Amino acid sequence: MASTQHHSQLSPLDQRLLNEFQAGLPLCERPYAAMAEHLGSSEEEIIARLQHLQDSGLISRVGPVFRPNRVGASTLAAMAVPEERLQQVADLVSGYDEVNHNYRREHEYNLWFVATALDRQHLAAVLAEIEQRSGIAVLDLPMIEDYFINLGFPLQWS
Repeated sequence: MASTQHHSQLSPLDQRLLNEFQAGLPLCERPYAAMAEHLGSSEEEIIARLQHLQDSGLISRVGPVFRPNRVGASTLAAMAVPEERLQQVADLVSGYDEVNHNYRREHEYNLWFVATALDRQHLAAVLAEIEQRSGIAVLDLPMIEDYFINLGFPLQWS
């Protein structure tokens, strides 16, 4: 669900966090401490600001994203959900630890999500359980060939 918080409510530290760490967290034992050092802040403040950004709906998660199928198994999945059940089914799908994110599309298949698991067998079981619990078929679209698209972009603060 989209946030209604306006970017003018973001502190300069929030803006730098969103802009400078959208495409990479420090790979070290204490990444938040490294981010704090880079931003001239404290580890506690960085953790608190990230939690605030997540609580306000501006970010959904902070964590690694692995190349698909390099660690475990992953797939893109789609469901054709009746409009009146869309939020209910999206909440159900989001309840799985294996689901990275889901989103709505304007199409017969209107709910899409990415799921990742330890192996293909576990992934298939998760998709089957979502299908059984929702009563709606899940279209499993495993990646055949990967293309890299950088989704990071400089944020504009005006």
